[in-house]
Amino acid sequence: MLQINMSDVINVLNSIKPYLIGFGIVLALAIIVTVACMKLKKPMKKLVRAQAWIAALLALVVTVNMICFIPMSTMISLATGNGSIAEETSAEATELVNTIAEEGIVLLKNVDNVLPLSDTTSLNLFGWASTNPCYGGTGSGSLSDAYPTVSIIQGLEDAGYSLNTELSDFYTAYRADRPEVGMWSQDWTLPEPTAASYTTEMMDNAKAFSDTAVVVITRVGGEGADLPTDVSQVTYTDNSQEYKDFEAGEHYLQLSQTEKDMMDLVCDNFDNVVVVYNGANAMELGFINDYSQIKGAVWCPGTGQSGFEALGEVLSGTINPSAKTTDTFVADLTAAPEYNNIGNFVYDNLTDYSYVDFFTGTENTPTFVNYTEGIYVGYRFYETAALEGLIDYDQTVVYPFGYGLSYTSFTQEMSDITEADGTITFDVTVTNTGSVAGKDVVEVYYNPPYTNGGIEKAAANLIAFDKTQVLEPGASETVKITFNAEDMASYDENNTQAYVLEAGDYGISIRTDSHNIIDEKAYTVAENIVYNESNPRSTDETVATNQFDFSDQGEVTYLSRADGFANYAKASDAPASLTASDKTVSLFMNNSNYNPEDYNNDQDEMPTTGASNGMELSELRGADYDDERWDTLLDQLTITDMDTMIALGGYQTMAASSVGKLSTIDCDGPASINNNFTGTGSVGFPSAVMIANTWNTDLALAFGESIGKMADEMDVSGWYAPAMNTHRNAFAGRNFEYYSEDGVLAGQMAANAIIGAEKYGVYAYIKHFALNDQETNRTNMLLTWSNEQAIREIYLKPFEIAVKQGGAKAVMSAFNYIGTEPAGASDGLLNKVLRDEWGFKGFVLTDYYGVYGYQDADRMIRNGNDCMLVAYDTETNHVTDTTSATSIQAMRTASKNIMYTVVNSRAYEPENMTTGLMAWQITAIIIDIIFAALIVLLEVLVLKRFKANKIKFAEEIETQIKG
Repeated sequence: MLQINMSDVINVLNSIKPYLIGFGIVLALAIIVTVACMKLKKPMKKLVRAQAWIAALLALVVTVNMICFIPMSTMISLATGNGSIAEETSAEATELVNTIAEEGIVLLKNVDNVLPLSDTTSLNLFGWASTNPCYGGTGSGSLSDAYPTVSIIQGLEDAGYSLNTELSDFYTAYRADRPEVGMWSQDWTLPEPTAASYTTEMMDNAKAFSDTAVVVITRVGGEGADLPTDVSQVTYTDNSQEYKDFEAGEHYLQLSQTEKDMMDLVCDNFDNVVVVYNGANAMELGFINDYSQIKGAVWCPGTGQSGFEALGEVLSGTINPSAKTTDTFVADLTAAPEYNNIGNFVYDNLTDYSYVDFFTGTENTPTFVNYTEGIYVGYRFYETAALEGLIDYDQTVVYPFGYGLSYTSFTQEMSDITEADGTITFDVTVTNTGSVAGKDVVEVYYNPPYTNGGIEKAAANLIAFDKTQVLEPGASETVKITFNAEDMASYDENNTQAYVLEAGDYGISIRTDSHNIIDEKAYTVAENIVYNESNPRSTDETVATNQFDFSDQGEVTYLSRADGFANYAKASDAPASLTASDKTVSLFMNNSNYNPEDYNNDQDEMPTTGASNGMELSELRGADYDDERWDTLLDQLTITDMDTMIALGGYQTMAASSVGKLSTIDCDGPASINNNFTGTGSVGFPSAVMIANTWNTDLALAFGESIGKMADEMDVSGWYAPAMNTHRNAFAGRNFEYYSEDGVLAGQMAANAIIGAEKYGVYAYIKHFALNDQETNRTNMLLTWSNEQAIREIYLKPFEIAVKQGGAKAVMSAFNYIGTEPAGASDGLLNKVLRDEWGFKGFVLTDYYGVYGYQDADRMIRNGNDCMLVAYDTETNHVTDTTSATSIQAMRTASKNIMYTVVNSRAYEPENMTTGLMAWQITAIIIDIIFAALIVLLEVLVLKRFKANKIKFAEEIETQIKG
């Protein structure tokens, strides 16, 4: 469940402050009147006091109503929503969780066929993490706590193993809870009992219990913070007072000293050791090969609610592993080309644009990050660098991208390549040559011709993949591979400013992983093919040309393959300066220097608003985006309705009475569907990494279908997922909810998840668009510097596939800047590329709208961002320019985009269309009527009593006079 943001609480309190002040004034006046009328005669004094407190009661009722129906209306509506998931649906989802885990656990090492552990029923489970594993990640992608989780221990016991309880009790006694690594605070402690705390008796008992040891190592990440590259500089506690777990400069993705000592201890006592790495981030796993006793290893990322059942099945052999890695595992992460250019870099000459965070009181200054590695991300670098002689591959890479073992063996045979109308086709025949039934993955890569100093090209590029069905021993399956030749084109940002398929031989290969070729065929391009204005790519609506020149201003040295990566040292070095260039300073903009009126176009015509055309949004369900009837409907929109739809898009889309638009509910993902307001949530699925590890698009489709079905039952129409940013570096805190370092793999998985959810009328928000590839400074005006080629070929690739093949109808923009433009207000990104080139039809929502010194609705709607993810009023989420034609046109377009997506969703299926007042509003009105009657009754009683008291008082006076 998404954690409560205290700054949100403060902002909500600020929104109701004026109403509370108003009531406070009335209350103060009532008290003053009560005291001031002391000298009045008794009947009049009672009347005045009674009237004062009746007025205070009336003011209280009015204040509560104003708060509920104005600033808090959307929050209450969200919190009082209904809908629940049927037990049968949850059971189906749980079964799918286990299936994904069965195909998502990667077998990394299996010396002497130590796995499966079928000859033993007893296991020693070492490592504190065995009692506190990682199920997913933290933040908006976390799991609901409404469902029980299956632990590693339970998963192994359910697989038939008896476990050494002395060890598990030992770990539980050491520490029962996992340190918090959350959005608002992080404790990076890695609890682990010291080697010295294992008694000789305990180890002797363990050896007597079983001759096999399974060691669990876990790493957890989450939203809001990247994993530390220097643990000594963050909050953590050593496990011993005798030594440090991490010396200065040591990072979170290497073994701690206590873990090393524990590994030494286990390997000294056992000859058959199996390591389970439980985490989504690509850890340094070289230690697995440093011990001869470690004969088996598996990678088991966050398993979701119940996926550890699959771990037991894989270790026991009930399931034959078929997963492949989605990232490259290297021996030394500090030697990666991007390592020196991740993390915290603060400009020293942009302090004029700093802003003070209201909640924390900290002053935030614009920051930056340089994507100096260009297109050479992940395996693209390691395969190319090895070919060019820059690295020793075997010493550098521990496990390649796309790597994974099986309990059986396969052969793959590649047919000749055929090409027709730009489509390349060939067959791959996969045969199970072993003795166990299993699945295999067909991985297809291309190696393009490279000219020294020419367009940058990697030596290996995944272009297609598929997975077989279960093949019995001796059985075969023929997989048909199809892709467009134009998909092998490289982007030439300097000369043609277009995609170019250069002349030469393209090596098209099938591989066991990114490094090991099974077979390769040549595809020859006779002459350069430039995909320009006269010859756009077949999948583009408009020609792809430079749109991100502003993101590359010549301040960054990008890694180049020229002369065998001759500039590697310079390109991989840390930034030489923290000073922004004069050009950057002149172009930088945030809320302090943005004025919407400066961007108005005098040539824009004022559109019609508030017309009485008698249309309802429902009439346009299924209509084309360009249907002329849209203009008739849009003419009916009022300024207020448009502004409300734009301003209040947090976990909902707002109703618009002028066109009969219904409100809808959106919920967090991506590992589940969670309503953070009602507390209703779904079963938690495995992390995106594990889903991608399956290399099975059918499972991604089934995942989307399950989410869609559960969302439908929850009365939810929008899903904040799938997330598909790139694993640019292993330390990114949110890697668990992003698929891979490769855009083709990520894009195919996401596209199928989107299609699956769409079957139930649920629109998926693909996120975070784009280049939001680290958590550090993501909301601190993070200027992300990259070049056009890398942006298009690496970082936009999964989104492109999700739009073109997945038919995405909603996008969540990113927090970061691209160059000097916020991603959420980049015309080049949101209009020129997303809509014009890719043909996206739908709406763009911001990531969480915390203002952060640069989010501004006026600027965003002018540049293609339609809606603000916030459920209450802030200083900038409402459009301030509601008079210029430029602004009204932008509001109209934004409103159309929102309504186009919503009207084609499940919300407008007849059985789901609910109109009229919500239950809480009806209840509030009933309560108001009761209070109104009560106040009238009190007023009548007061007046009647005053009249009686006045008569009685007069009689008393008359009696006194006569006396």
